[in-house]
Amino acid sequence: MLKIHPIPAFNDNYIWCIHNDQYAYVVDPGDHQPVVDFLSEQNLNLSGILITHHHADHIGGVQALIEFSAAQNNSTLPIWGPNTARFPFVTHPVVEQDEFVLEKVGVTFLVMEVPGHTLDHIAYHADIGLFCGDTMFSAGCGRLFEGDAEQMQTNFDRFRALPDTLSVYCTHEYTLANIAFAQAVWSTNKTLDKYSNWATEQRAKGFPTLPSTIAIEKNINPFMNTGASDLRDVLAQQFNEPMTSDVAAFAALRKWKDTF
Repeated sequence: MLKIHPIPAFNDNYIWCIHNDQYAYVVDPGDHQPVVDFLSEQNLNLSGILITHHHADHIGGVQALIEFSAAQNNSTLPIWGPNTARFPFVTHPVVEQDEFVLEKVGVTFLVMEVPGHTLDHIAYHADIGLFCGDTMFSAGCGRLFEGDAEQMQTNFDRFRALPDTLSVYCTHEYTLANIAFAQAVWSTNKTLDKYSNWATEQRAKGFPTLPSTIAIEKNINPFMNTGASDLRDVLAQQFNEPMTSDVAAFAALRKWKDTF
């Protein structure tokens, strides 16, 4: 049976582990030790790594996992990641619309190029879910370190077009903080109140608030709803200028969130 398990790392990262009862693939291992510990506890064989972008909290554990895998077997550990010079350890560089199979667990992924947080950021889409790195968080989005609001708006438009039931595997437990911002800028959305109560209970029990779903994000994520008139009205008042496009609204939301 296929399972997807969040391996906690650092203060708020999740390293997603896609596994069956024998083989495992991990997404964005910023730290190797939690991965090694989980593999040992579950008696799993590391079969590959997927990388979304180059930030240290997403790739910091890669080299140690390569060495760990080499000590376990003689085969080269397959690593999928963006096709740029930032990733010398990637054995399978991928670009937009590439498809590949995680053979040991029988999952086929489609690659989406999603520049914004970084220019070479990618996401992985399959029937089991969307692994979006730091592009989208529940009720929020990643900071625009290298890209711009137009690129991120395009990414979110693409995410909106995915099936409502699709699970969304973000890589940080930012949900409560994002909800607080969303409630401040989109107070007319009462669905946020229910979501806030649920997320607060989850965290109080020590449970993740992830994965989310596309449907949930459509309902509660302001960055997924830049065309909403009530949200645009608040942004126009905050910045004293009309929000004449989705991109303008997205840029205003991100600017506000940066200092919230």
